[in-house]
Amino acid sequence: MLAVTAYPILQAVYESLFAFRLTAPGDREFVGLGNYAVVLSDQVFWRDLLVTTLIMLVTVAVELVLGFALALVMHRAVRQLRGLLRTAILVPYGIITVVSAFAWFYAFDINSGFINQWFGWVPGIDPSLNWFAGTSTSLFVIIASEIWKTTPFISLLLLAGLAQVPGDLEEAAKVDGATGWQVLKRVIIPNMKAAIMVAVLFRALDAFRIFDNVFIMTNGAYNTEVLSLLAYKTSITRLEIGLGSAISVLLFLCVMIICFVAIKLFKVDLAGARGES
Repeated sequence: MLAVTAYPILQAVYESLFAFRLTAPGDREFVGLGNYAVVLSDQVFWRDLLVTTLIMLVTVAVELVLGFALALVMHRAVRQLRGLLRTAILVPYGIITVVSAFAWFYAFDINSGFINQWFGWVPGIDPSLNWFAGTSTSLFVIIASEIWKTTPFISLLLLAGLAQVPGDLEEAAKVDGATGWQVLKRVIIPNMKAAIMVAVLFRALDAFRIFDNVFIMTNGAYNTEVLSLLAYKTSITRLEIGLGSAISVLLFLCVMIICFVAIKLFKVDLAGARGES
């Protein structure tokens, strides 16, 4: 963990304190927090932060609902069909993200795609619609591809949580006349709160660091750039290592803030959820 996590983070923090380009590594100047001041005063950073946050909130919210529904299906399915259902549901998650992004890009592309022809009956969709020529349509495809790819991951985590719900509590609630919705709200969800928190936290962190889909589909055009792509362009394309490192450190701090907020919001005692004293 120290080799693959701590060292790169500390190295990025160190590099962010200097102003230098990769083409002239010996010509570096110590600027302290100057790079952070430049980044935080740039409207591009705040725009990308807004786009990143929007993608994270929408994808996690939709995936939580769909993932819970899939988890219930897998949990309630007869034993003979459970293996088949889990395999089918996991297929999107097993596909490499880059391959998935390319598949979605070519499906919605105005020249090679089939979406416009298949869904031409939907209002607003016609053969001339260019999905990647505007902010809203581009973000729609990016978010849809992310939901399709990673919903199985949340469903697996929630399925593990469902397995921890005591069956006798559900039976007792039904005997007392509780409806299916009441059982779900007052028995199932409270008893799998820890699993829900883990699923939301993992996916929120992953969605906030989204890169592949945006890079392949739009490369940040039409105001679809995210923080990971901004850090990549600054460091790799423009070779501004100091500024790129500062963006990466700020991205890391945002991730830590998300962790803190999620844990405080759910107020889950993980030790108690594991049965520890």
